[in-house]
Amino acid sequence: MLGVKIEYNKIIGKTLTVDDLKEMGYRAFFIGIGAGLPKLRKISGINLNGVLTANEFLTRANLMKAYKFPEYDTPIKVGKVIIVVGGGNTALDSARVALRLGAEKVSVVYRRTEAEMPARKEEYHHAVDEGIEFQFLINPVRLLGDGDGNLEKIEVLKMELGEPDSSGRPRPVPIENSEFFIKCDTVILAIGTNANPILTKSIPTLKLNKWGYIEADDNGKTNLDGFYAGGDIVTGSATVISAMGAGRIAANAINEYLRAK
Repeated sequence: MLGVKIEYNKIIGKTLTVDDLKEMGYRAFFIGIGAGLPKLRKISGINLNGVLTANEFLTRANLMKAYKFPEYDTPIKVGKVIIVVGGGNTALDSARVALRLGAEKVSVVYRRTEAEMPARKEEYHHAVDEGIEFQFLINPVRLLGDGDGNLEKIEVLKMELGEPDSSGRPRPVPIENSEFFIKCDTVILAIGTNANPILTKSIPTLKLNKWGYIEADDNGKTNLDGFYAGGDIVTGSATVISAMGAGRIAANAINEYLRAK
């Protein structure tokens, strides 16, 4: 309403580069691309049919309205027995959505205990009330198929808590010879996200930290003149409200930058 022009279906770094934007007359840039690249476990069977990331599952189910298929064009396969791997809000969101989409049994497996779960307590209690099972101190080690490329079961390992790690939480330590199998036809991986590299790789002079996030000062200014950044692509996965705050701070800084020019 203020006159902002919004361009859809444009991937900066692919469809257009920053140099293209400069040629179009843009003189300052704010990068707010988030950190939406799903983390994947380095375990065998990750490519089996029935293995999804939470990003794909929730995007299909909610944003692309797969719950209204075939009224909408996006299908989604929801098995009868679902395992969700992770302990954050996204894991619990995935579990509860799976239940609503018709799953008969949904279990969340988490490598620590309830006390260390990063998910909000009310999310956990709501999930329990809805009938979702939780298996704590469990860690997946491999995914096994039926011979035709379809997920059939998951092999997990029992864990125990050790000394605190860099996060301040007790480190999960594997218990030897404690492996067992859980039969399932769908696994949803909800173990976090990383920085999306499509844009940042197209700007090789942009300074990143060792995790691939953009380095920026308190005003969102990066090492490149006229480039600002904020939100998850700077801080790592955080909240919507902190990203909004970063955008406001950077907008003021960009205004001052352009005035000085």
